[in-house]
Amino acid sequence: MVKRNQLAGIIRLFFLVLALQGTAQAAQISDDYLKGYLTSILERSLNWERGSYALDVQQGTATLTLPEGSSARQAQAREELRDIDGLQGLNFVNDKPEAQMPVKTKRLYKALAVTQSKVPLPTGDLFRPLIADPKQPQFFVSYRRYDISGTTINTGAVGFGESFGFYRLQGEKPGDGLQISLSGGLFAQFDLDAPSSDLVNADYIIGLPITYRRGDYSARVRLYHQSSHLGDEYLLRVKPERVNLSYEAVEVITSKKWDNWRAYFGGEYLLHREPANLDRISLHGGGEYIGSTNYWGIGRFVAGLDLKSFQEHGWSIDTSLKAGFEVGQPDPGGRRMRLMAEVFSGYAPHGQFYNERINYYGLGMYFGF
Repeated sequence: MVKRNQLAGIIRLFFLVLALQGTAQAAQISDDYLKGYLTSILERSLNWERGSYALDVQQGTATLTLPEGSSARQAQAREELRDIDGLQGLNFVNDKPEAQMPVKTKRLYKALAVTQSKVPLPTGDLFRPLIADPKQPQFFVSYRRYDISGTTINTGAVGFGESFGFYRLQGEKPGDGLQISLSGGLFAQFDLDAPSSDLVNADYIIGLPITYRRGDYSARVRLYHQSSHLGDEYLLRVKPERVNLSYEAVEVITSKKWDNWRAYFGGEYLLHREPANLDRISLHGGGEYIGSTNYWGIGRFVAGLDLKSFQEHGWSIDTSLKAGFEVGQPDPGGRRMRLMAEVFSGYAPHGQFYNERINYYGLGMYFGF
């Protein structure tokens, strides 16, 4: 009996020592652990930009410093963080403006619903990239089967491009704001039926987009340059009549989101162009669907319809349709991959061949970073 009681006492003492040791370790790491865990929730679940808030954790109590007028973000944080294990309390501090703004500037900020909270080099963009626009800067590789004047051509198309955020003013509500970025892209087509899979055409685009979001509404104003070039092997083999297509344009496009759906409309105006007789105006619209159902725990269905109409082509409509499956994060700045079926009908979106009518269908892989 004594030995049994001694054994039981030793076991109780062993577990007591482990508990005390675990408590001591938790006391040492709980604040750091909590800060990292809360940061992950704020930036991944709520999509708060790093630098748009300050977080401090002391003895299990978190203090969030937010710009003045961030009551919506405070309510969002309270709702998301209230049941976190180990969080003893949650306090909010209003960050005072760095300087008193002139009255006109203050009115402009109020009209745009933005704050003085600044985010340098923000990730992602406030205007979601267009799914079906053939000239949306992004990374992709596609197999396409072209029909040009009754001739069928097997083509490989590749794109390299992205938007890099320079500076963002945070909005009064999470996810809103005003941002300036640098965007660039390369779009190239290869003739897979040629002996050496010749490079046929390459379009280069670089621009400065200003994007804006307020609730379900978003917009993009972009000043950009495009130039187009034919591949050397294609020039030597086919000897086409070369067109030196190059222009600078300003684009304005707005969008509205309803649940999983989005519609957009806008247009472009050519400021300078070569050839000089190019008509200047084009219209641009379309719609998109991004599913909310997570199939097989990995992804969702996405689709886009893009319509363009150029004054140069008598306002005929060029139609681009893409639909497929997306894996990863749907928001700009998140890593994702899409497998998309593609259909196009209209005037070629490939610079040197802008006056040729084409049809194609294909399958492409699209990547976001």
